Amino acid sequence: MRRMALLGLALLALPTALHADAIVRTRAMLASTIVEYYVEEDSVSVELEIGFPDLDAFRNLLPDAVYERLGHAPEPLMQRFPRFFQEDFVVQIEAREPLPARVVEMEPRQRVRRDEISGEPLPAGNDEEETVIFARLWYPLPGEPKRLSIGGGATTDASLGFVLYHKSIAVNDFRYLGASQTVELDWEDPWYSQFDLRTLRRAYFAPMSGFLYVEPYEVRKEIILRAKDLQHWIDLDLAERETIPVEMQDRLKRQVAEFLRERQPVTIDGDSIAPDLAQINFLERTLRSSRVIDPPLELDLNGAILGAIFVYPTAGLPNSVTMEWDLFNPRIQRIPAATVDQAGALPTYLEPDFKTLEWKNFLKNPQLPTLALVARPPGPVARVMALLRPWLLAAALLLTGLGLRRRGAPLAARFAPALIASLLAAVAFWGGRDARLSNENTREIVSGLLHNIYLAFDYRNEEQIYDVLARSIQGDLLTRIYLETRRGLELANQGGARAKVKQVELGEVLVERSGPGFRALATWVVAGSVGHWGHVHQRSNRYHASLIVQPVDGAWKLAGLQILEEMRL
Repeated sequence: MRRMALLGLALLALPTALHADAIVRTRAMLASTIVEYYVEEDSVSVELEIGFPDLDAFRNLLPDAVYERLGHAPEPLMQRFPRFFQEDFVVQIEAREPLPARVVEMEPRQRVRRDEISGEPLPAGNDEEETVIFARLWYPLPGEPKRLSIGGGATTDASLGFVLYHKSIAVNDFRYLGASQTVELDWEDPWYSQFDLRTLRRAYFAPMSGFLYVEPYEVRKEIILRAKDLQHWIDLDLAERETIPVEMQDRLKRQVAEFLRERQPVTIDGDSIAPDLAQINFLERTLRSSRVIDPPLELDLNGAILGAIFVYPTAGLPNSVTMEWDLFNPRIQRIPAATVDQAGALPTYLEPDFKTLEWKNFLKNPQLPTLALVARPPGPVARVMALLRPWLLAAALLLTGLGLRRRGAPLAARFAPALIASLLAAVAFWGGRDARLSNENTREIVSGLLHNIYLAFDYRNEEQIYDVLARSIQGDLLTRIYLETRRGLELANQGGARAKVKQVELGEVLVERSGPGFRALATWVVAGSVGHWGHVHQRSNRYHASLIVQPVDGAWKLAGLQILEEMRL
């Protein structure tokens, strides 16, 4: 009750604005107090979300009534402000005196919900919201200092999660702020600003990275880089710009794609192969994901990232693949890279003395795409025998009865009808067996057709995909299923990256006979993965559909499909 009373008093005592002359994954984004530093050319702005457990650490920033309620002897706020900025919450240049500051704003607010991995703000949820004290502090910044120190003082004992932005570029991912930390500021290119403490380096610190994906029938080379860094090798008309407007982005992408086509040469089993450009896009990268920026937006030049994908078709699974990295300069000396295959990713770093990214086929049991064998539909003879089966069985019974009634006849004459009856029964049974569709038969047919349809997309050449699909789908339906299946496998926010299906698990199948074929009401789950931008994304979809299967040209084929339900799992 005392805690709630204190917080309520703090909120009631806060004016809307105050002014004074003075002033790896963690769970830091969930700390009691969140601190965001914004370093600009003429100032440092700090935004605070102060949680109740840390009120005492920030006592010298709070109104008199709250200060006294926390158990401190009365002392005017205007006397405590200087102590807060000079001792409790310090921002200073080099080893000079702490910067003077003022409080621009202070008020009660609802705590911003943040992603537990990236720290990005999330929409307000349905859970009970937490009230915090929001404060915005402002520190004038003389000139463009090379080094800036933050933290330390009385607030060191508080639970502080922080991130520092230099001209809109995050210098670190969310981390805990304890002792004083120093950041080296690069005013020419804030991308290269960094903290002295290595553990405060953000995950995506490198301006370039490269990846090789090795799959049956295809090798992909993926390159991620900053547009601004390419100015070292090619004039992109960015020298005097601060942003990249939407109207110039298509031209810039084409220019970068043509430049990269000749760089980072790839050899497959010792042969140099010319690549095909699959896609090139501007990307937004966070610790949670990397996504294509669509629709396009005007981009800050310092943080504008491009991702290019080049494809090298192969006959199967190669034995070796290499990529030579050839983009180094005095600032770019270490390139995060990885090879990715069915066993997962193998990360490394490329440097001027170690610039070859190499993959070798050490897979013990590589999974090569294999079409399922689907039983053939019954031929004309089998269908005729299936129709004659009851008559043949009736004739066999009749002949058996006649033979048994001829008691005085010779032995051969008595058993001849039984022998003929046995032959007729065998002909009836075996001759029509292929025409009988049991529930197990139809389930195997549906499972095989679905497997082969999804397997077709392991090929990347459209002509090959159509050829494999044509084995399982009747002509009129082919184009529609091709488009719908491709849409289901593509990641829309990844510029069309396509998942590789690992498993098709068939659930309940209800069958209704329909002429020579059948109609099936089926449920199945498709599980797949897609390697993209250095990550492997897993995804599963569940489908409930009505399928019509008919014999066409001596094979079972899908002749009708109606998706009743599609769900992302």
